[in-house]
Amino acid sequence: MQPLCDNATMKKTDDEVHNLGDTTEDIKVARKHKDNLFRLLFGNEEYKENNLLLYNALNNTKYTDVNDITITTIDDVIYIKMKNDASILLDGNLSVWEQQSCVNPNMPLRGLMYFGQLYDQYIRTNELNIYGTKLVKIPTPQYVVLYNGADDRPAVEIQRLSNAFMNKTDNHDFEWTAKVLNINPEKNDKLLSECKPLSEYVYLVSKIRRNQEQGMSIETAVRSAVKDCIEKDILRDFLVKHESEVFSMCITEFDEKVFVKGIREEGREEGREEGRAEEQRRITIQLYNIGIPIDKISAATGRSIEEVQKILNSAENF
Repeated sequence: MQPLCDNATMKKTDDEVHNLGDTTEDIKVARKHKDNLFRLLFGNEEYKENNLLLYNALNNTKYTDVNDITITTIDDVIYIKMKNDASILLDGNLSVWEQQSCVNPNMPLRGLMYFGQLYDQYIRTNELNIYGTKLVKIPTPQYVVLYNGADDRPAVEIQRLSNAFMNKTDNHDFEWTAKVLNINPEKNDKLLSECKPLSEYVYLVSKIRRNQEQGMSIETAVRSAVKDCIEKDILRDFLVKHESEVFSMCITEFDEKVFVKGIREEGREEGREEGRAEEQRRITIQLYNIGIPIDKISAATGRSIEEVQKILNSAENF
């Protein structure tokens, strides 16, 4: 798989700052840290205990040994088109957890693509022969989307890949689903009560959102929410250790939504196909420059991954 650009072009200095323009009130976001908050909490080796708690809460199990977990989260260094939030292998189950703050009906298709990459990893790592006469056993897939956006959504939704088929079919020979759980307060309180780090994550995100609704700037909203959590012993150790990363991640995650919305509104006001195309190109490049993965740029702009990559490949400075 060919990279989008050479390493010298792709690498940014730790102190580099990208100005997102008037659409986001000239907020400058340091992009030293390119992951999101959920991924940091549940998608890496440092916090395996969080993985165990979330897995048990979702599956009504009581596993206690973090050494039983294998982190399988996809890194875009390996698959440059793909980067998921968190995934683990435990007791023959391959679990993928995605956090979404916007309603996205394409999660079944994205999940299918994630699992294709993960099964490819699994087959290669275990040197399995899928071309032989013996049936190759693979981990059972479990795909859950955790929604914490501002829109009022049901506690549980099942999204189906077949809804995207051009030609509808009555059979279920080819199906893939995404189980979407609304983790906002009063939607899945049992799940939150059984997974403390998830509950505290929800509190932090909700606090940032409420601060913004009260008129705080995005930076002030994040700093105030982090301070409040530390004082209340909510994710205290995590926030103290990763304060700069958390600040950068939260700024980017919340600001990205405003940025995308603003660009789309500009495109609609302009009303010309050529103008909209140029706006789409600009937003694609700037989202990539602030560290947004290609598959999420695709979801935000409504362009296919191939179209996004074509735009980035043709850009001279990104």
